[in-house]
Order: sequence, then C-alpha cells, then structure tokens
Amino acid sequence: MKNLAPRIFRQRLLMEGLFSIRLDQQILADYMTGLAGHLGLHAYGQPAIYSPGGLGKEENQGYDAFLPLIDSGIAAYVWSSARFFSVVMYTCARFDADAAVQFTREFFAADEVATMEF
Repeated sequence: MKNLAPRIFRQRLLMEGLFSIRLDQQILADYMTGLAGHLGLHAYGQPAIYSPGGLGKEENQGYDAFLPLIDSGIAAYVWSSARFFSVVMYTCARFDADAAVQFTREFFAADEVATMEF
C-alpha cells in the first residue's frame, strides 16, 4: 500500500479470535476502556456500542462498538452465536502491539488470537 501521508504516523492492528467468556454490552465496554488504559491510550468519550436487535441475518447478531481515542480509535465487532470477535486499533500514537494482543487474549479467554499489523 502506497503511503500517501508519510509525515503522519499511523499504527494499525487487527485482532480476531473466539471468545470463551460471557459477553454483553457492559463487558465489551470494559474491554475497550481496559485495553486503552493498559496501553496508555486516552479516550475522550465512552464506548459507543450497538446491537442490531434482531435486524439482519441471525448469524450476524452481536455488537458493533467504537471507542474514540485522542489519537484515533478502537473498533470492535462481535458475532455472538459464533463467539467470534474482530478488533481494529487505529492510532496516531505508538502502542505495544504485543501487549494489546496479550490483554485481548486474556480478557476474552481466547485460546488463539490471529493478528495483522498494517
């Protein structure tokens, strides 16, 4: 991918896995604020979490969430019936990707977390 803005620092991390915990909106909010705090990133608002409430396909039910950070944000997507999560971090501040993965693995009690930095 061509870097169209080389003077702007960006760090991106995608983490996906299967969760083993009970998960609801409050627990997802706790994850997002906990992850930001663990990495020393600062939110300027509360997590916005939505659930389609039966709209759309049954297999896609779950949560869509976003936590605004002073230096960008964290987005999370959860498929409840598949017990699958996908989290994207996009920041203009450096963070420890390994620490983010470890926190996520432990929080969700995920045996395996697939990751990609880009």
